[in-house]
Amino acid sequence: MSDTSSDGAGGMGGTNGVRDRDGDGRARNARPRDGLGRPLPYGVDGVARQPEGVVRAPEETVVEAQALLDEGKPFHAHEVFEDAWKSGPDEERALWRGLAQLAVGLTHAARGNVTGGARLLRRGAGGVEEWASLTGRERPYGMDLAGVAAWARRLGDDVERGGGNVDARARAPRLRGTS
Repeated sequence: MSDTSSDGAGGMGGTNGVRDRDGDGRARNARPRDGLGRPLPYGVDGVARQPEGVVRAPEETVVEAQALLDEGKPFHAHEVFEDAWKSGPDEERALWRGLAQLAVGLTHAARGNVTGGARLLRRGAGGVEEWASLTGRERPYGMDLAGVAAWARRLGDDVERGGGNVDARARAPRLRGTS
């Protein structure tokens, strides 16, 4: 079967010009990635991707995402939050979307994208703050949303002031606050 979809990285999905598709014909991106989700050349060993579409209990989402953040893998953490956003109850979608935006903001900041990093950190902070305000739930699943939002705003300011890449592991948020 011949494939014609893009791999999402601006190139063909394989080394021979055949694009990668799943069983339903949707484009997949089998290109190897580094720890920040950047595409690597085909044939190079990359960091294992997070499986997509995993339905986890909210507490499992928080634990898994925090472990990935602690490892300096915010791109992978965003995928965990995205699964919760897509599979969770409608009333929690804005929460998980905001957390995914925070993780993508950290990813961009770690990649050296000052504008995108700061913008997504602030957008995610606003999203989780708004969700907490609308629902009256400031510590869902043990997360400290006010603390996470404050972390994101501080990091956004630091990124804009200092430019350059941030260390994703050293600057990872503590979703449940400090221990």
